[in-house]
Amino acid sequence: MSFNNLDTLYRQVIMDHYKNPRNRGKIEGDHITIEMNNPTCGDRIDLQLKVEDGLVEDAKFEGEGCSISMSSASMMTQVIIGKKVEDAIKISKMFSDMMLGEEVNTDDYKLEDLGDIQALQGVSKFPARIKCATLAWKAMEQGVEKEDQ
Repeated sequence: MSFNNLDTLYRQVIMDHYKNPRNRGKIEGDHITIEMNNPTCGDRIDLQLKVEDGLVEDAKFEGEGCSISMSSASMMTQVIIGKKVEDAIKISKMFSDMMLGEEVNTDDYKLEDLGDIQALQGVSKFPARIKCATLAWKAMEQGVEKEDQ
């Protein structure tokens, strides 16, 4: 597949998550809520996590923002549900490395294993948009740290 076709495919995936977000909404019952915003562009996320016995049982979000921030939140929730907290943190580190243009493979996961998240690779070429893409991930990291306390 040529670069242009891959770029087009990635844009379609991002827009699909933006227009049809996965796990948008609220969690009923006990959960952790993390509110974060990106003051430079106005992106805002309210992330809710249900963590039981070290496992992310559910993740939902609400918020407003650009297609990058909202699609990234959608993709992130899909990936972390059902994962151990330490794996969710590893995946978040991989995502951060990808945004910074660094090597992203670990012993446990490879980028290819993480589905739609690959579509956000191109964001690393636009430093001003990296904060948009990482907002939900930072909220998740903060939330699971809160759970540990």
